[in-house]
Amino acid sequence: MNAGPFPSVLNAVTSNPVTVTLAYQVAPGHEADFHSWGWAMLGASARQPGFLGGGVLVDREAEWHVVYRFASEGMARAWEDSTARMEWDSRVERLARRTGRRSVRGSQIWFESQTAQPAAPAPPKKWKLWFVNMSAVFPPVLGFNVIVLPYLGGLNPFVRTLLLCLCVTALVTWILMPRLQRFFKKWLYPPLQALRGRHRRRTA
Repeated sequence: MNAGPFPSVLNAVTSNPVTVTLAYQVAPGHEADFHSWGWAMLGASARQPGFLGGGVLVDREAEWHVVYRFASEGMARAWEDSTARMEWDSRVERLARRTGRRSVRGSQIWFESQTAQPAAPAPPKKWKLWFVNMSAVFPPVLGFNVIVLPYLGGLNPFVRTLLLCLCVTALVTWILMPRLQRFFKKWLYPPLQALRGRHRRRTA
């Protein structure tokens, strides 16, 4: 498990602490954004009374977990029902869908101490993004020019160009780019894949 950046608080002794695990289904291509959101939300949680620690975990293809620990169930619920927490939840709606919540009471600390928060995966290199974008744009542009444009010769150049842009951007946005992002995910985000590998080894 990835541990939170709160070792001094994690060592606190409480009578009835609770560990909350939130499960999320992350939209393809948004793993790095969700990873950053999770740690930022835990940073806000650390300022709440009774917070003892937390972490962001990944399991299998798009199954993620945000785990945090409070001194009591009431303190955890107070944070979850707060306006500030609702704002954090609204920020993640476009990135992931929450699929469950589980809480476990007990005195055992679930998180290993670390001195620093794991960094979010770095954005892909620009030349990789260029390659993926070209792979998405070139086929529909070629097909439009070869198959469609010969029948639109009588149209105004402005109208022809507008039709080309409308068709190509629609195909790229809703059909080609999501599939290419899933296909090239391991190549675009190797640090994220390394993170998954470490988690699988630790939970094996």
